[in-house]
Amino acid sequence: MRFNKLDLNLLVALDAMLSETSISRAAEKLHMSQSAMSNALARLREYFDDELLVQVGRRMELTPRAELLRDAVHDVLLRVDTSIAAQPEFVPASADREFRVFVSDFTLSTLMPHVLARVHAEAPKVRFSLLPQTDDPARSLERGEVDLLVMPVDYCSASHPVETLFTEGFSCVVWSGGRFGREPLTFEQYASAGHVSMRPAVSQPVSFEGWVVQRYGLTRRDEVTTYSFASAPALVVGTDRIATVHSRLAQLAARYLPVTVHVPPLAFPEMKQSMQWHKYRSKDPGLSWLREVFLAAVADMDAALGAPGQASAGTRSAA
Repeated sequence: MRFNKLDLNLLVALDAMLSETSISRAAEKLHMSQSAMSNALARLREYFDDELLVQVGRRMELTPRAELLRDAVHDVLLRVDTSIAAQPEFVPASADREFRVFVSDFTLSTLMPHVLARVHAEAPKVRFSLLPQTDDPARSLERGEVDLLVMPVDYCSASHPVETLFTEGFSCVVWSGGRFGREPLTFEQYASAGHVSMRPAVSQPVSFEGWVVQRYGLTRRDEVTTYSFASAPALVVGTDRIATVHSRLAQLAARYLPVTVHVPPLAFPEMKQSMQWHKYRSKDPGLSWLREVFLAAVADMDAALGAPGQASAGTRSAA
């Protein structure tokens, strides 16, 4: 099919080459021969009267015209995929589909086991690719590289739909055998203690709880830093350090670690954990089904943990 003398089949090849910046990788991605992809590039160069990809040393680089085309071409193909190629219905029991989801290890530890259990019961052939969040998750969403983002609402894009999954508080986790293991924490103790702190592996400079601490003007002494939310409770065991973590994660850790969970001596605002999807996929029946599964799994998670939120009586210890 042609539009304004352009063979529209070439747009698929162009999208692959612009995203991969490589003829050979683009050919592999589309299961084409390298010579066929090179021929497609030659035709595209002729149509746009531009080199599009140029050899610089050992790698290919996009020309300024190609940079302008990259997102536009991908957006056109994404619209086609979501509005024309999408299946009119989704039958969980017989569906054979993979969902790509960006999640933190907090979500992996607390919510995803319940999501997967529900999916296995309803749609046993459905698969998941659970991916770490990137420096720019919104861009991955824009390019259709991910189906669902699960992250705090404050970090979601304003350009796409968002739905809150649950609200989350924060708790302090300490070793039960340490100096903070029995009595509730005071602000002075929190300020003077050593801490285990989560620092994101991506470009975001501090975690949510670290940002709140900064708002108090408190210079916390972070003696151990980790890239993982889930690891922080275990890293206080045998020490007098404090880990400030999501309350559900703290509740989970108290089940298998010798730790005590305290209400923080400073006020943390609740975090709204949300899911976000591309606006073009709002009517995707499979993704609509998956969002409902996530919402139902929140109830399963909280039923398994007991009452959600921060420790209500000042402390909570492992049995």
